[in-house]
Amino acid sequence: MDSKTSTTLMTGLAATMAVGAAAYLMSGSSPKARKKQLQRKAGQAIQAVGEVVDGLSTMMK
Repeated sequence: MDSKTSTTLMTGLAATMAVGAAAYLMSGSSPKARKKQLQRKAGQAIQAVGEVVDGLSTMMK
């Protein structure tokens, strides 16, 4: 790889990282909000699994 290609590659990589960081910052979700949403979704998933297990045990009776 020559110098011009590597310079272009590094410039593109830096631009991509800058755009990604800006998009992350503008997404609006704070880490606390994401953590709370993850906890809520995990609780819903556990409840759904419990209902499935309960349904299966009811069918086996």
